[in-house]
Amino acid sequence: MTRWLAGALVLPLAACGGGGEPERNMVTAAPSPVADATAAAEPTRTNLPAPIKTGATSAPDAVLSCSAERGQAAAQRLVNICTSVSPATHPPCNAVNSCAIIEDEIARSCALLGDDAGKTAGCAVDPKSDAAAADVVRRYYSAINAHDYGTAWTQWGPDGRPGQRFADFQKGFANTRATSVTIGRMPPSEGAAGSIYATVPVTVNAQLDDGRQQRFVGQYVVRRVNDVPGASAEQLRWHIDSAMLKPAT
Repeated sequence: MTRWLAGALVLPLAACGGGGEPERNMVTAAPSPVADATAAAEPTRTNLPAPIKTGATSAPDAVLSCSAERGQAAAQRLVNICTSVSPATHPPCNAVNSCAIIEDEIARSCALLGDDAGKTAGCAVDPKSDAAAADVVRRYYSAINAHDYGTAWTQWGPDGRPGQRFADFQKGFANTRATSVTIGRMPPSEGAAGSIYATVPVTVNAQLDDGRQQRFVGQYVVRRVNDVPGASAEQLRWHIDSAMLKPAT
């Protein structure tokens, strides 16, 4: 019998203990200038992330920068979108940060706009759509790949995954060099008990520091509060609710 896993060697989704707040290592706005002539130099790659260097740790200086992952021109385009939509005084819109944290700030900012997001150039994805739900899972693995575990942690919600300490979450990726995720065909989201749930089928590929490859299949359930009076912008955002993964055969 195949046993479904809530986590695996590179995907620590279950542990004991309380919450714990991660230290969000980031550089705020005022990104390095990039000449306009380089704007078309390198397209954004969305299929496979750049591998993390062998032996990288979870120390702050080990986070893979967006410019290193996607190229300077593509990272700067993302930064420009981030600065155009973020209402924050010191947003993490800087190419030396991970792409995941920049994309998370864009998603957060567009969610704050509510119905006006559809009229905002930088909000290409409706924050309430199933596509936005899938993007949460993409950001989760983008953050893990970049060793930006603080951003990965908050894809479970502002307090991270219930019942797990951030330190244990981070330790679970100590031997992981790189990860990527492929999103499968999603069924329509469904409402229940004041919330909306989206099921996101995934295939996850991981490479360990010793070169071994791992593959997992399964699904994430992503949740947001329904459009009820009094719901906060954070509650209306999609967050990971649960995960079921198993080794691919």
